[in-house]
Amino acid sequence: MAIRVHGPGQEPQPLAVTMRTPGDDFDLAVGFCITEGVVRAADDIAEVAYCVQGERPQEYNEVTVRVQRPIDLEEHGRQFVANASCGLCGKATLDQIEIECEPVRSRMTVSRSVLVKLPSLLRDAQTVFDTTGGLHAAACFDVHGGLRVLREDVGRHNAVDKLVGNAAREQQLPLADRLLLVSGRMSFEIVQKAAVAGVPILCAVSAPSSLAIEAGQRLGQTVVGFLRGERFIVYSHPERIELEC
Repeated sequence: MAIRVHGPGQEPQPLAVTMRTPGDDFDLAVGFCITEGVVRAADDIAEVAYCVQGERPQEYNEVTVRVQRPIDLEEHGRQFVANASCGLCGKATLDQIEIECEPVRSRMTVSRSVLVKLPSLLRDAQTVFDTTGGLHAAACFDVHGGLRVLREDVGRHNAVDKLVGNAAREQQLPLADRLLLVSGRMSFEIVQKAAVAGVPILCAVSAPSSLAIEAGQRLGQTVVGFLRGERFIVYSHPERIELEC
């Protein structure tokens, strides 16, 4: 899917092309713009629309985001291709990998008994995975383990962008009272995207990368990995996890 963006008086400019699973395309486009730092706040989004120009095969594979103020894409240095696996391949320099955002300061805590139930709740809600067996999922839960939003995609970071975009379009950012669970590994970029959205607790059923752990520590986030059965590992800011006796 191609994402284009423009501000007042500007022609739409290409921002990125990402391999994605169709569905929740507007959430993906808005979330990508926010987590990449192209759009700083949800209120900056004016309109999201497909680029429909007559009958042609690609008309629903292009989305344009119109924002309230002019956009300068040169400062982002994006090479306009996002890989579905890591998401960092479109960055031109190492300096561009880190998006400027404040550390997450939420005082949210969650009990161990809630935490260990989340993977089964996530799996039960993966309707497209049940059909294909080949998609990742990202989900937001409340402190009681209530599933609030789930998104599926071939790309792990795309699923997270869809969550952030949904929250932005519903005027629910920051997600300071939500925890994020992803179905696979926890990458650096997922931690960073969640930090932009204000998510304090990040969980993965598999391993976090070393960069993800370092980013979580620096950005004030609790990173939990290998959340399987009754066990898990807390890698950063363990004060948010309540371990019952």
